[in-house]
Amino acid sequence: MDSTTLEAMRAALRGPVISPQDPEYRKARTVYNAMIDRWPAAVVRCSDAADVMAAVDFVRGEGLELAVRGGGHSGAGLCLVDDGVTVDLSPMRWVHVDPAARTARVGGGTTLGDLDHAAHPFGLATPSGILSTTGVGGLTLGGGHGHLTRRYGLTVDNLIAADVVLADGSSVTADETENADLFWALRGGGGNFGIVTSFSFRMHPVDTVGVAITLWPVDRVPEVLTWYRDFLPQAPEDLNGFFAALTAPPGPPFPEEIHGHKMCGVIWCWTGAPDGLESAVAAAAEPGPPAFRFATPMPYPALQTMFDALLPAGLQWYWRGNFFDRITDDAIGVHAKYTESLPTDLSTMHLYPVDGAAHRAGPDDTAWAYRDAVWSGVIAGIDPDPDRAGAIREWCVDYWEELHPHSMGGTYVNFIGADEPQDRVRATYRDHYDRLAAVKRAYDPANLFHTNQNIEPVALA
Repeated sequence: MDSTTLEAMRAALRGPVISPQDPEYRKARTVYNAMIDRWPAAVVRCSDAADVMAAVDFVRGEGLELAVRGGGHSGAGLCLVDDGVTVDLSPMRWVHVDPAARTARVGGGTTLGDLDHAAHPFGLATPSGILSTTGVGGLTLGGGHGHLTRRYGLTVDNLIAADVVLADGSSVTADETENADLFWALRGGGGNFGIVTSFSFRMHPVDTVGVAITLWPVDRVPEVLTWYRDFLPQAPEDLNGFFAALTAPPGPPFPEEIHGHKMCGVIWCWTGAPDGLESAVAAAAEPGPPAFRFATPMPYPALQTMFDALLPAGLQWYWRGNFFDRITDDAIGVHAKYTESLPTDLSTMHLYPVDGAAHRAGPDDTAWAYRDAVWSGVIAGIDPDPDRAGAIREWCVDYWEELHPHSMGGTYVNFIGADEPQDRVRATYRDHYDRLAAVKRAYDPANLFHTNQNIEPVALA
């Protein structure tokens, strides 16, 4: 970017335009995953939708590369682009809750923690992820699943409107009646169609939830996972539990005798009557008494922040995912093998339930193409040491390659790794891909928004 363009952008925008010469640049180009090391020509911190519109006009007019940053959690590092412009929405962190209508409208740079904090005093929440530092934008556009999914569906099932800056620099509203094709595509189609400057969500009565953690030694993976695959799909929708392979963290509530031990377990969330948690998770003793069991009521935002300290920004991450409609005996064998060989204390595998309320949406209601999936799995190699980056990637890829034949073929789009081929995007959208490509052609024919898990505009006949 030449200096004339840089100064013109600074004159037109209210928010700062940060270049490599500026002292804030190092921080501005830092994202959650420390494995990402990219050098934008400028990071544009947009203060409002008008800034976003001006930034898009400049980028398009100068023929520059464009990336969009919401919360900065993209595991693949898609919120940064070398020698281009990152449109950074982080200053746009605001939440307006309407408790009477049970809705919330949030800015494009809002985090899950911001939304949970603002909604909790009204006894409200909406399904989202499991780390409060995650950006609402990227999570929502990919689909969104977490502790409330079995009870209230995916995040996109609760999106009721979005304000979007398009590739031509204009701003539109998308909902069920206005720009309905765009609204359909936004609900799972990723960042392909524009920059969402605000999201409006349907909220649900969620206040204090029951939280439980049950852990078993690593050699119990076959029994525990066999029980879990049969138990959870039949459990009440008020009970959500994701299966995890992990190393027991060295701190409370985990007792010292299991610190550093490789284990498997389930993290439970109960949204039913407060006195129902114990009976809901009582079945967890079926595969044998857990080595560790913890259960307590807690405010929903406390559950959402439970893992924040364990997984702060600045770690090395490499991840890949799969959808599953069943957990086969052969897959259980793969999980047991790679749980035994967890390469670092933070590396993990999660199986998130995406059934229950998420199955009540029709297969074509949103761009999310796996309404028949029962679990969304992610394998994540994680470590603070850059020298371990190769090892955690190798473990993750080996695990994924052995497990993938037992999957449904696609994955949650936010779990696609940085170096996976384009056919993974097609597999993730199944027969929705061509419809998404047509929407892309209508709203972004030149593919300005391509620094993402990209859907190319369908060619004109």
